[in-house]
Amino acid sequence: MQTIPFKLALPGMVLAREIKNPENPEGPPVCGKGVALTESLIERLGQKGVASVTVEGHPVKIEGEQTLDELLAALDRRFRKVEGDPVMMRLKELFRQLTIRARGA
Repeated sequence: MQTIPFKLALPGMVLAREIKNPENPEGPPVCGKGVALTESLIERLGQKGVASVTVEGHPVKIEGEQTLDELLAALDRRFRKVEGDPVMMRLKELFRQLTIRARGA
């Protein structure tokens, strides 16, 4: 899943989280999780002042954002000094799984 600026939302993207009304965030959601964005829905959400949306997968490459491969390589570098420690290797594997799941891969 990826949180993107609203201006990058495109028809066909599927919401990974519900969208709340920016004017009433404690109220009911204006759009539910799992809804596919359409041109008309994007227009209505824009009129409500939605600033960002969280969508399934990782459809947008944002400048400065690391790729999954770059994130996993950095994780390997961080744990290099403790490669002989089974507890630390288990922790590394948990971080690896969380990173992959967060990217929707």
